[in-house]
Amino acid sequence: MKKIILFSLLACAAQFWIGCGSKQKDEPTFKTADFSAQLANDWFSLTLQITKETSGFTPPVAARSFGYTGLTLYEAVVGGMPEYRSLQGHLNGLVADALPAPVANQTYHWGICANRALAYLTANLYKMASAENLAKITALEKQYEAQFSADVSTDVFDRSKDYGEAIGKAMYVYAQGDGQSDAYTSNYPASYVVPKFAGAWVPTPPAYQPIPMQPYWGSVRTFAGGSMENSQPPAHPSYSTSPLSVFYAQALEVYTVTSNLTDEQTKIAQFWSDEPGKTATPPGHSISILKQVLDAKKSDLAVAAEAYAKVGMGLHDAFVSCWKCKYDFNLLRPISYIRERIDPSYNSLLTTPPFPEFTSGHSVQSGATAQILSELFGYNVGFTDQTHVGRTDIDGSPRHFDSFFDAANEAAISRLYGGIHYRAGIELGLEQGVQVGKMVSALPFRK
Repeated sequence: MKKIILFSLLACAAQFWIGCGSKQKDEPTFKTADFSAQLANDWFSLTLQITKETSGFTPPVAARSFGYTGLTLYEAVVGGMPEYRSLQGHLNGLVADALPAPVANQTYHWGICANRALAYLTANLYKMASAENLAKITALEKQYEAQFSADVSTDVFDRSKDYGEAIGKAMYVYAQGDGQSDAYTSNYPASYVVPKFAGAWVPTPPAYQPIPMQPYWGSVRTFAGGSMENSQPPAHPSYSTSPLSVFYAQALEVYTVTSNLTDEQTKIAQFWSDEPGKTATPPGHSISILKQVLDAKKSDLAVAAEAYAKVGMGLHDAFVSCWKCKYDFNLLRPISYIRERIDPSYNSLLTTPPFPEFTSGHSVQSGATAQILSELFGYNVGFTDQTHVGRTDIDGSPRHFDSFFDAANEAAISRLYGGIHYRAGIELGLEQGVQVGKMVSALPFRK
């Protein structure tokens, strides 16, 4: 009898120690691809809303937020993507071993990991959001916790949530390292001295904002090494007041086109305008397109994580590259040139934003997004953009595009129709964005 009892005790002890070193036999094994992209889409939908409703989230600042949010999603779930790797050690400032790693031979529920990581990061990136929107962050997190809690044991739930929070915290530390955590409070720094020379940017109507927006953004840390330096475009046509010059001809084109807009051109200009405060800004429009594509394809969480990381980082790097160019050239806007040289009473369809012209931010971010989405999903993938359905201040009817570059080209030319950019800033901006997109797409996501 004593031998039987001793054998039983030894067997129990052995089972206990085996259980400590590996997952229990009744625990499921999860991969990131087992989950729907819906969780990611819900979080980015909320981020778009908060971006629109939080003061100071201008396009560069918003793009930064989307970049860190997309990367956080990816890093929270890459442990469940066997063919992929963490990007630590491959991004500017994100050194090897900067992020926690999942414990080997332990079960993680990647939906719970992503949910907690995104909740933590979003709450910290948008600290100045309204109490109502901060409450929505908490509510969305609790919604998914309730949904997932029945899928796993308490141990797996807690382990997954703790890991997600650790990723969120580490990624927020990484974000703080770029020095722009409070960028939404300093869009117009009083320390900036506006250059003065022939053809230089001057404040534009109607507000005549004396300090241009984010003049130092071209020096912000990018995600992909060299994405700013290696994407800078050639120079725009030389500034000239001569009616025989290329520069004059480009200004005259803006004047002629905007003075004779068709209904379709007006619709296009307004559809892509995406003013801060009214919308989630132009980079938010790109995130909206990605979200719609993932919905239409019924994508899984692994596909969504890679896509949001690439598009988010591409948007951020595109704005850094564009803003570097803007303040290197510091070119005046069409409305300033046209009023001085062609028609003093000229007004454009859209209000000119308060920063230099060359290159077009819409073009650069659209080019980067189109390049990344084309490499992810295909170069001839059609889609219908419903970003502005429900708006009453413009015609927000859905617009169909035969490819991502079809949409990018329309977004870019919309700035000519709006009277915002010369053709050179539009076309060279698209090429600039494509180069950024290629560099982000080339990051070593796969093993």
